[in-house]
Formats: sequence, structure tokens, C-alpha cells
Amino acid sequence: MTTILSTVPHLDPILTPIIEAAGFSLVRLRLMGTKHKTLQIMAEKPDGTMDVEDCARLSHALSDFLDTEPDIIEGEYSLEVSSPGIDRPLTRLKDFARWSGHQAKLELSAPLDGRKRFKGTLLGLDGSDVVFDTGKERLNLPFASISDAKLILTDKLIEEDFKAREGAEPNQDAQAAHREH
Repeated sequence: MTTILSTVPHLDPILTPIIEAAGFSLVRLRLMGTKHKTLQIMAEKPDGTMDVEDCARLSHALSDFLDTEPDIIEGEYSLEVSSPGIDRPLTRLKDFARWSGHQAKLELSAPLDGRKRFKGTLLGLDGSDVVFDTGKERLNLPFASISDAKLILTDKLIEEDFKAREGAEPNQDAQAAHREH
């Protein structure tokens, strides 16, 4: 199982098999809100794509499972299934290798030399460390110390996304599939 940065790590081992059985990879799982919660599932197919129909299909698979397991999440909540988008979050170790050479923002769970937030270029991995160039220094950051990471929208990223889409079947951008529980 792939390690994923998550705000609800206890749900990862429960929901990941359902997501994978439906043919997708979990990118991010978050539970937001207090009074009315939203369970956000961000996923993609193995080729990195995710269209509206894929979101709907995964939403139905998850809803069917969650309807049979009412105690997994306490209280009422909405299920939101979406694609990671072009300026996607980086949540899996493999994401940092895949997007090497692209600009990103990282936030650490604890300060490093007085700083928690960094902006720069991903340089890949060194074992389980994320190699990152801030423009002033090269850092090896333990994956476990990264609390949040996201690609920055750049011309290079847009061009790469466009080229990838040219090779794929035309589809709509995936926004989200919602279902109330």
C-alpha cells in the first residue's frame, strides 16, 4: 500500500481497497467541516487521467460501500470525488518523483531552520527524502515531515498537461461528483 499524506489516516486502509478495486489510485483523502462534514476523495486512473464519468463511477462505488458501513464516519457528511487537477496536490512519495523538474510549494509539519514553507523545484527522490531546490539551497526533506505539497501552475506544467491530453481521448475536466449521506 502506498503511503499518503492524509488528514484521516484511519480511513486510508478502509477506503483504498474500494478505490483500487474500482480501477483508481487514491491521491488525497480529507474529512473537512465540523457540523456538516465533507469527505473529499481525490483519485485518478493509472494513466493519471480522471474525467467526470470516472468521478461518478468512483462516487457510486464508494457510496455503495459507505452505505453498508455507517459507523466509519460519525454523523452526516457529503461525499465529494474529484480529479487532482493540473496544479495537483502531491501526497504520495511517487508524486515527488513523477513531477520532478516542476515548481511546487511545500509545507513542513515542523520548522527547518525556522521555516515551514518552501517554494522551489522538485528534483526527485533520494530514498524516502524529497529533493527540493529553493533557488538558494538544495534540501533533502524526509517525506514524513511534509504536511502539505502542491504543484505550482506554470507554462511548463500547462504544456505537459496539454501534450498528455492530446494523446488521450477527448474528455471533460473532472470537477466533482457529490452524494449526500
